[in-house]
Amino acid sequence: MIRTAVIGVGSMGQNHARVYSELGQCQLVAVSDQNGAVAAAVAKRYQVTPYTDYRQLLETERPDAVTVAVPTALHEEVTLAAMESGAHVLVEKPIAATIPEAMRLIERAHALKRALMVGHIVRFNPATQLLKKKLQSGELGRQFQIVCRRTGPFPARVRDVGVVVDLAPHDLDVMRFLTGSDPVRLYAETEQRIHTAHEDLLLAMLRFPDGIIGSLEINWLTPTKVRETLVLGERGMFRVDDLTQDLYFYENAQAGEELWGGLRHVMGVSEGQMVRYAVKRGEPLRAEVVAFLESVENGTPVPVTGEDGLAALRLALALVESGRTHQVVEV
Repeated sequence: MIRTAVIGVGSMGQNHARVYSELGQCQLVAVSDQNGAVAAAVAKRYQVTPYTDYRQLLETERPDAVTVAVPTALHEEVTLAAMESGAHVLVEKPIAATIPEAMRLIERAHALKRALMVGHIVRFNPATQLLKKKLQSGELGRQFQIVCRRTGPFPARVRDVGVVVDLAPHDLDVMRFLTGSDPVRLYAETEQRIHTAHEDLLLAMLRFPDGIIGSLEINWLTPTKVRETLVLGERGMFRVDDLTQDLYFYENAQAGEELWGGLRHVMGVSEGQMVRYAVKRGEPLRAEVVAFLESVENGTPVPVTGEDGLAALRLALALVESGRTHQVVEV
């Protein structure tokens, strides 16, 4: 039985505590939060021990696995302490506030032989997982373009970072996951409309190897939530609705193998059938936590590594830089 704990039980940390309490392969033993009332309320809900000092939790409880869901500026401090105490760590995205901090976490995890997983939860959406399998099997043919849209109202909880660092790592990680590659250059336009200190709107273009072009639209200004990924290729287009966990395929009727090879310049693209796949729905966070615990139990690599988290953070910070300087950034 893997002994688990959650450090930081705000909105996301509370969900981690709930999932740990529901799983049969682990035992939630404690939670910690600087807000004593919040820690006590969550601990009472799951009948575990509350702490306001995470170091005391680590020293007293000695958990095997810990979720770190504190503000980004504290990720390095808390994650290092957890690993030093002997715990494997699932740290919420972004992995850290800066690239040097992220690199120190990765280096220390390797030195201590600790599992360090980054909470890029969108990868674990069942529709995204199914899309990855279909792309790997070649059902789309060559990929031309990948588009991610993540828009919605402003969340009052976010004050320490802008929309790029808070949300873009989700989609940057999904782009890397689905294309199997890293962009070579990018350009961003950002705006600050209602946030008191940071940008709250992003439009970006990314160039991947093999001619794939990425497009990213993120903001905290849209009255309705949109969570969408499109992958366009020679046989048509896949669309994931992240909110409903649906996967669609829009066929290019002219993309038969022989026709595409010989007549593509004459026939081009035409509308074919649309398919909505049967997706076995499930909670992405639960799938993420289960994958983390399986890596802890079996000593196997985590599915989202510290290096993955570093790559997403590096790209997000490059988007911020491009938005500030109005220059293309070579990655």
